Amino acid sequence: MGLPVTLKMRHDAHYVDQLTNLSGAAIGRMIAIDNVRPNPDQPRKVLGDLRELTESVRSKGVLEPLLVKYNTREAVYYIISGERRYHAARAAGLTEVPCIEKTVDDAETLEIALIENLQRKDLTAFEEAEGLYRLGEQFDYTHDDIARKISRARSSVTETLSLRSIPDNLRKLCLDKGIVSKSMLLQIARQPTEKKMREVAERIAASGLTRDEARRERREESSTGPRPQPFIFNFQPDSKSFRLRIQFRKSSVSRDELISTLRSILAELEAGGRTGSSAA
Repeated sequence: MGLPVTLKMRHDAHYVDQLTNLSGAAIGRMIAIDNVRPNPDQPRKVLGDLRELTESVRSKGVLEPLLVKYNTREAVYYIISGERRYHAARAAGLTEVPCIEKTVDDAETLEIALIENLQRKDLTAFEEAEGLYRLGEQFDYTHDDIARKISRARSSVTETLSLRSIPDNLRKLCLDKGIVSKSMLLQIARQPTEKKMREVAERIAASGLTRDEARRERREESSTGPRPQPFIFNFQPDSKSFRLRIQFRKSSVSRDELISTLRSILAELEAGGRTGSSAA
């Protein structure tokens, strides 16, 4: 049932080849593992711990076929999705793996690889952010387009893309310190400067600053604004025989206030009050 009317069920290579050559058709087959190559544009840069998957493959085989594309120039199959299964199969000593061959161009290969990984949710937050960015740049997708492609909310796509604002050196710090949850990384990404990002990251790592605490601090800083800088009056005569420096608590001091302050200092000195203090 479902076979083309001109074909009968046959278990030979000719029938498989006919199905494979049908336009847009995909068919499963066993392919020698030495003829399969990893995808050079794989979004996931870290494969993670493969030991459990390798043991599963060793005992039960590869249960889900790899999606591959045939490269006629090199006469090999490149993986579109299923790279972890491929590496686990190699580690388990398999000589062939089940594959579904798909006829796609390079652009669609990248799109499928990105979407498949993003839908599986097995990328790190930073890998996901870079994957979404590449998806948008490669195919000129808006945030709404990306959200539809990977079945996510648009707000989730926008939040994830904001992680790209974290500089590479701080990304490494976060990964080294075990700061990997998207919610905590978002609190770092939302800081106004790289310096503040680093401070929050180091506090999370050192003292376990929570997401709510980081969010509250950011709200308070946004509402109160930066702390005002004190007004400082410096004076040095042409002879350079002395230097006078007066620091006020407030950030703005008028000329009259400055004169009044200097007079009060002079009056106190004339009355035999404080004589000042030395500074290193």
